[in-house]
Amino acid sequence: MIYLDYQATTPLAPEARDAMLRWLDGPDGTGFGNPHSPHRMGRQAAAAIELARDRVAALFPTGGKVIFTSGATEALNLAIRGTTGDGAVAFSAIEHSAVGDTAKAAGEHHMLSVDDQGLCDPMQDLPKDTRMVAVMQVNNEIGTVQPASEWHARAKEANALFLVDAVQAYGKTQVTSADMIAISAHKFHGPKGVGALWVRDGVDLNEVQTGGGQEHGIRSGTLAPALIAGMGAAAQLAAERMAEDAQHVETLWNRVRELFADWTVNGSEEARWHGNLNIRREGLDVARLMSDCRTIMFSAGSACASGSGRPSHVLKAIGLSDKQAKSSIRLGFGRYTTMEQIEAAAEAINAAAKEQL
Repeated sequence: MIYLDYQATTPLAPEARDAMLRWLDGPDGTGFGNPHSPHRMGRQAAAAIELARDRVAALFPTGGKVIFTSGATEALNLAIRGTTGDGAVAFSAIEHSAVGDTAKAAGEHHMLSVDDQGLCDPMQDLPKDTRMVAVMQVNNEIGTVQPASEWHARAKEANALFLVDAVQAYGKTQVTSADMIAISAHKFHGPKGVGALWVRDGVDLNEVQTGGGQEHGIRSGTLAPALIAGMGAAAQLAAERMAEDAQHVETLWNRVRELFADWTVNGSEEARWHGNLNIRREGLDVARLMSDCRTIMFSAGSACASGSGRPSHVLKAIGLSDKQAKSSIRLGFGRYTTMEQIEAAAEAINAAAKEQL
């Protein structure tokens, strides 16, 4: 099989797996302690969590704290629901549903438009009742890189908080400045089931789920040392390999654009993370294509919404018709993708598409 769905999840780094094993049981059987227990095993587990916290924090801006969560969805819910004050949440039209649906459920909200390249212009009107602005750094479906730092400045001018979904950016590029930033470990070669919310110093955040208040008195629940240790190892590896990984992705991007030159690219090619290729062919039956290319793991949209049967809200927001959106595919690649895999996948996908058209 050839895996080309890096926006959905990334392969677990061997270094992250090794870091996790120690805290599942350990070679001496003492690695399973509760990190909130006062005895030696608990203190050892707690120390492992704090080491991981430092490693994760190293890729964030300075002047904030890392709150571990079960993933980015929980982190985004905590950011939106845990901040108080009158006003609405303004979010871009191509935000992940973890932002859009949560903002709608939390109360008043406004949607910020994007252009046909998927860019959200920070000079557009911002409603006066806005208390929070949410604009993701890199889009999960079309890879668009937003002018997030400009949006942070705009939010400050409006006396609003700025929230960034950096799930697709963290570990791959420098994370933007913000008031709160959400990430998920499995998108940068860590394990599933763990993520974090970075909160700038001075930002007031309330509990969303009550209990023991284990994380800074804000997030309750027993922390998972194995998952967090794996996340910390993945973050450290990403920091060490960032330039190398980026160059590898750029090399693959240049080749994959040659191989799919007669397909139409959805979204900007320049303001884009080049590990994401979202393309379409008019009249393509994507379900048939995926069946014909079943040994190649790629996507017809975001994994979170793939079972809905609805056209992608991201592709609709950039002006595509339902038919165009449903004739689009997404190829995602990264650190462990080889040139041979890219070329073999392109040959198979192009051949299967040619059979249809």
